[in-house]
Amino acid sequence: MSKLPLPTWLTKGGEPVSCLDKIKVLNENLEEIRQLAQDALEDAVLMGCDEVQFRRVMRELAASLENPYRKKPKP
Repeated sequence: MSKLPLPTWLTKGGEPVSCLDKIKVLNENLEEIRQLAQDALEDAVLMGCDEVQFRRVMRELAASLENPYRKKPKP
């Protein structure tokens, strides 16, 4: 298995995140998500599912994630 290249995490203002504890948590979360996604891909392929479709579904899943902290416009 290849190691996931870790990004430089950025703030909303485009500056690198400087807190090492935050970076550690973000990197650990990304590694866990990668491993879970890898396991799911392997399961899908072993069960005869189309890899291209699986990857599309995973992209759609990522795109559907909602930010619960985003300020909503006032009605």
